[in-house]
Order: sequence, then C-alpha cells, then structure tokens
Amino acid sequence: MKRFFLLSGLFASLFTATLFSCKHDPFIPVDPDTPSGGTCDPDTVYFQNQVLPLLISSCTESGCHNAQDRAEGVVVDSYESLMTTVEDVTRTNWSKNDLIESLTTSESDERMPLNKPAFTTAQIDLLKKWISQGAQNNSCDEAAGVCDTINGSGYNIFVKPLVQVKCQGCHSGSNPQGGVKLTTYSEIRTYALNGSLYSSVTRASNWMPLGGSRLDDCSLAKLRGWVAAGAPEN
Repeated sequence: MKRFFLLSGLFASLFTATLFSCKHDPFIPVDPDTPSGGTCDPDTVYFQNQVLPLLISSCTESGCHNAQDRAEGVVVDSYESLMTTVEDVTRTNWSKNDLIESLTTSESDERMPLNKPAFTTAQIDLLKKWISQGAQNNSCDEAAGVCDTINGSGYNIFVKPLVQVKCQGCHSGSNPQGGVKLTTYSEIRTYALNGSLYSSVTRASNWMPLGGSRLDDCSLAKLRGWVAAGAPEN
C-alpha cells in the first residue's frame, strides 16, 4: 500500500501492529464538481484559493511532487492529483492522514517539505480545517462584492495570511528562492517598500506566486493600498 512519504520500517511495523485495534474514521465524501466561484466566506477554507497555492509553493519544485517528477509517486499540483496519489487525505484522524502526518512527523528525514522549514501551525490548521470541512475542490471569487481596501488591507488580516499561503513555501528557510526571504514582518516590509513585492505579483509573465494563478484585482488593490500607506504592521 502506498504511503505518502512515510515508508520507514519503524512506521510500517507500528502501523501493522495497531491496524486491527484501531477504529478508522469514516471517509469524507468528496465531490469534485462542487459549485464554486461565489463570494468568499471567511469561515470556509477554499482549495483553489488557499490550499493549492500553499502546496504548489512548498512541494512542487523540481524533483519533488509535480506532474513531471512525481517523487514517490505523489503529485500535489491539482485537486485530482492530490486525491488520487495521497492516501487517506480526507481522514480527520490526523495520525492516519498521510498528508498531515508527512507534514508533522517528528522524524526530520521524513518530514515534508524536505530541505525546507516545517509548515507553521497556522498552515497546518488551515489544511486540517479544509479537510474537516469536506476536502472539497472549492473556490471563491475574492473580488466578489465590495472590495474593502480600507479595513481589509491591513498587515495582520490580509498581507500576512497572503504571504503565508502564496509565498513562504519558496521564500523561507536558510536558502530561500532568489535569496528573498519573507517570513517576518520586517522582511516583508523591506520588499514592500522597495517596490519588489508589488511588482513581482503584477508582471505580465513569470509573476509570483510562481506556478500559481495571478492575484485577483481586489487583492492587488489591497496590497497596493497597504504599501502606499507605508506598509504598517496593522
């Protein structure tokens, strides 16, 4: 049976020993045709808007879990690939969920992503919430309704979560992509004020996040407004 990144002898032995003594969580029904595209609900986690960008930026670089390299047979660059190559991804018993287990294991040589910082607690909680809500292939229109660039563009409520999901997979750790590190407020503010943060997401080609969709107009307006205000830690 394929296991997501966790083919160690110790794990296999423990799993075999406890297989028949554990009660499995029921599988969560997954509808790949879930209606999407409406106004974003702040209490809902959206795969296309939040989960997929995080997986792409953290796990699909060359040699890893993209459609070409398929490391360990695992691909996480689309909903269909995630569901068909990662076993038990819909389980809410986290110790039996291969995606969550691979990201939280204490075995440093098995924890994903390899050679990168571990996912933060906030990122893990985001994935768990998405799974608990049904692991749907859902999305929302971030530009739907009124775009609140006054109250909705602060660092803590908009910029920080945006960078965590869409940027930190590449731009963190001891060897960040392009030498650009975006893990602390001071680091993010530096690139905001020198203009490179905004310019990188508005390029006509090779925009950031690399490999992901471009930011919607509302998100761009919020980011532009925050930078224009001096990139405050609000």
